[in-house]
Amino acid sequence: MCGIVAASSRRNITPILLEGLRRLEYRGYDSCGIAVIESDGAFHRARTVQRVASLIRQADEEKLSGGVGIAHTRWATHGAPEVRNAHPMISHDTIALVHNGIIENYAELKAELVSEGYEFTSQTDTEVIAHLVYRYFEGNLLDAVAKAVSRLRGSFGLAVCCTKQPDVVVGARRGSPLVMGLGDKENFLASDVLALAGVTERFIFLEEGDIAEITPDSARIFRATEDGRAVPVDREVKIVSAHDNDVALGPYRHYMQKEIFEQPRAIADTLEGVAGITPSIFGADAESVFRKVNRILILGCGTSFYAGLTAKYWLEAIAGIPCDVEIASEYRYRVSVPHEDQLVVCISQSGETSDTLSALEHAKSLGMHMTLAICNVATSALVHNTKLHYITRAGAEIGVASTKAFTTQLAALYLMTLVFAKMRGRLTPEDEVTRLASLRHVPAAIQSVLALEPQIMGFADIFASKQNALFLGRGIHYPVALEGALKLKEISYIHAEAYPAGELKHGPLALVDSSMPVVTVAPNDRLLEKLKANMAEVSARGGELYVFADAGSSIDPSDRMHVIRLPENYGDLSPLLYVVALQLLAYHTAIVRGTDVDKPRNLAKSVTVE
Repeated sequence: MCGIVAASSRRNITPILLEGLRRLEYRGYDSCGIAVIESDGAFHRARTVQRVASLIRQADEEKLSGGVGIAHTRWATHGAPEVRNAHPMISHDTIALVHNGIIENYAELKAELVSEGYEFTSQTDTEVIAHLVYRYFEGNLLDAVAKAVSRLRGSFGLAVCCTKQPDVVVGARRGSPLVMGLGDKENFLASDVLALAGVTERFIFLEEGDIAEITPDSARIFRATEDGRAVPVDREVKIVSAHDNDVALGPYRHYMQKEIFEQPRAIADTLEGVAGITPSIFGADAESVFRKVNRILILGCGTSFYAGLTAKYWLEAIAGIPCDVEIASEYRYRVSVPHEDQLVVCISQSGETSDTLSALEHAKSLGMHMTLAICNVATSALVHNTKLHYITRAGAEIGVASTKAFTTQLAALYLMTLVFAKMRGRLTPEDEVTRLASLRHVPAAIQSVLALEPQIMGFADIFASKQNALFLGRGIHYPVALEGALKLKEISYIHAEAYPAGELKHGPLALVDSSMPVVTVAPNDRLLEKLKANMAEVSARGGELYVFADAGSSIDPSDRMHVIRLPENYGDLSPLLYVVALQLLAYHTAIVRGTDVDKPRNLAKSVTVE
C-alpha cells in the first residue's frame, strides 16, 4: 500500500525514482507523482491519477531532471483519487513531502494551521505534515521533521526535501516501513528494497521511531524523542540482493499467472534445509518455548487468516493441541481471555500488515509473550517483533492477489504441526518420515495440477458471464473454498462467497438457481459421501455444479455437473493442491472479463494502514 522512493545524488535521479515507482506498482495505488529540485533551485513536480507509465511520459515531456527528489504511489485514504490529492505535497514552494500511512489527529492540526493562515489545496492528511514541517523549519530540515512528527498521532513513512537545503532528504517511520539504501556519492530512501533493485545492495532498515537524513555524501539515522529532538543512533548495514528478475514477467501474461506457476519452486525453496522435524527450524530458542505451549492462537488477515484456519485442522487432528484462529483486525478490539501458555502465531506475507502488527502488540500487552512469525520477508517488522520465526521463501510476490505466499505459509504451518505432534508424542519415527516425504512431494503434485490449466480455462469461459458464485467445501477444505471465493472476487469482481457444504440448508440454498454456479471441492476423504448429499441438494434446485475432485471421488459428469479431476488424493496436504486449481479458475475468469488482474481496483498489496 503506497510506495516511496527518494534520492540525494550527484547525478540526475529522475529515472531511478520513476523506475522505483514502477517496481512498487504491485503494492497497489490510484495516483502517483514525483518532485525534483532542478538546477534553478525550485521544485518541479508531475502528478497523475493514471499508471506510472503515464507519469514517466509526463516527466519525459517536461524534462524533469535533478539530483534530489522524492516520488510516490498513493492508495487513497483521505481525499479521492484526484491529481490535487496525489503526492508529493508542497508547502510554500519550500517543502515537498510524500507520506504512507494515516494521521489520526490531522483534523485538529489542520484547524490549528488554518487559524495561522495556512491554505490547503488538497483533501489529504498529508498536506498537514508538509505545512507543519514548513512551520518548524529554521534552516535545518532534520530538526523541522523531528518537531513535526512529535505532533503526529497515527502511522507514517515520510520522505521530505527542501529547496533551502537542496542536497538533503529526510525520512521518518512510525508503523510504516522505510529503508535506507547506501550508494557511491548517492543515497536513497524507499518503502521496499525492491524499489532499488540494481541500484544498491547495501541497506539499513529503519526501526520504529527512526528519522533518517541523507545527502550524496552522508547517511545518518536518529531516534525521534517525544519532545521533538533527534538523537543519533547506529543501525546495522545489511546486504540484500533484490534482482531485476524478481520482477520480470518472462513468458507469462501477468504476475499472478507467473506466481501461480512458481509455486512448486517456492514450496521447494521454503522446505530447503529442513532435514528433519525439529523445533530448531523455528529458531534457536524454539524448543524451550514450545515445551511451555499448551494451546495456540493464530492471527492473520485475508489470505493469511485462511491459512491459519487450515492449520487449525492440522494442529488439532495431528498434534492434538487446541488452536484458535482470529482475524487480526478484529482481535485487538474485543475482550478476549489470554493464556500464558499460548503460542501466538502471526502470519503475513509482507510482515508489515498494520492490523497484524497491532494484534501482536495487543496479545503481548495481555501477557502472551511466546510469539512466532510466519512471514516472507526476513527484515520485516513482524519478524523483528516476535521471539521465533519461520521465513517462507516465496520470493517477490507482485500480484495483489496472493498465491504462492499462501501455499508457502501452509507448508510452514504443516511443519509447525509436525513439530508439535512429535514433541507431544503423537508422531512416530515412521510417521515423521512418511509425512515429511509427502510434504516434499507437494511441488511435483502441484505441477500435475498446473497441467490442468486448459480444462480450468473451460470453466472460466462459463464463469465470466456470471455475477455471483458459491463455493463449497467440508472439513479442511472449507478454508480452501473461502480462499477460492476470495480470489474470484478480488480479481474478477464477481460476487463470491464460501460455505461449509453442510450449511447449505441453513440459508445459502435459497440463492441456488440455474444462474448460480456452485464450485465444490470434493476430494475422496471421509466426508465425501456427506458432500455428495449436499451436491444433490444443489442439483435438485436446478443449480450448476463445477466440481474439483480426484481420481477416487466417484463423481461422474453430467449436464449440470462439470468435473475436473486432480491427479491424486493427497490426504492432509490436499488443500495445497486444490487451492492452486481455484487460483487458476479465478485468474482465467478475470482474463475473460478483461479486468486488471495484477492491480485489482481498490486493493493494495501490503495493507499498512488500519
